[in-house]
Amino acid sequence: MILERPKITELIKRGAIFYVSHSGGKDSQAMYAALTQLVPDHQIVVVHADLGEVEWIGVQDHIKATINHPLNVVRAAKTFFDMVEHRARTRPDVPPWPSSTTRQCTSDLKRGPIYKFIRADMKARGATLALNCTGIRAQESAGRARKEPLRLNAVLSKAGREVNEYMPIHHLTSAHVFANIERAGQVPFHAYRLHPNSLGNDRLSCVFCIMGSANDLQHGARCRPDLYQKYLELEERTGWTMFNGKSLKQRVEGVNARKAA
Repeated sequence: MILERPKITELIKRGAIFYVSHSGGKDSQAMYAALTQLVPDHQIVVVHADLGEVEWIGVQDHIKATINHPLNVVRAAKTFFDMVEHRARTRPDVPPWPSSTTRQCTSDLKRGPIYKFIRADMKARGATLALNCTGIRAQESAGRARKEPLRLNAVLSKAGREVNEYMPIHHLTSAHVFANIERAGQVPFHAYRLHPNSLGNDRLSCVFCIMGSANDLQHGARCRPDLYQKYLELEERTGWTMFNGKSLKQRVEGVNARKAA
């Protein structure tokens, strides 16, 4: 089921460490289940970037309940709200919120801490070969469809290290992902399931993600009204809206208006 299997088999024989980046979402869950069918347990390390209060409550408990390895949790020195407010203060002429083209939330809050962990863990193990595994899939966007499922990570491949970026389930559809989770005898995180007054999430990241669908944002507002209010207050303080001229409230209420029509 996983991509590039002959190359992966060779990397396993060479003793590569597979760092599984796990968000708690369906893609991470299906990826982990797939990798454990091929990669020896002692060559798998699971790491989660803790996003603090903007993360879904219970997501780390869900990860722990669906893996057979210790969960290594990493955190950035700043929070999502710190990041937005700092940018609003220091660059008042540009939008402080992340966007599809300026995703400092991914680079600063997820990728940076995970890369730091990989470097330190490889050094502690005396390892020189590794893969940074992510659940990115081609179906998610045109940009992701163009990504190579296995390629050298030039940032991490320094100082005697060889680290590859690996997307084991890049080829799978959402339907395949959910089916593979079920086949593993598991269920996805509860946010994907139906809420009494709305559909469940299409994807899982921050509760209010800039890349989330209108349905995801509505679901988040229903489940976390306290956090929803904090986002609205942050828009007010910075003077910038979250979605390129449209506020989070407009996105959420726009969904309600269409459903009521």
